[in-house]
Amino acid sequence: MICFDGLWKTMENKGVSTYMLREKCGIDRKTIRRLRANENVETKTLNKLCTVLDCSLSDIAVFVKDEE
Repeated sequence: MICFDGLWKTMENKGVSTYMLREKCGIDRKTIRRLRANENVETKTLNKLCTVLDCSLSDIAVFVKDEE
């Protein structure tokens, strides 16, 4: 699965709130909820996040192998 824990750390380090994501990126509440739950999001959303946060994808997301 893709884990977005790095997103919240990066946002904190850069002083960006979820309100700012909604206003600056146009990311809606449902997408923010999906990010918090490590659910699927579109690649264009990841692009918006990296642009606004001025970071790379590895700063906001990481692959974690599912334990089966």
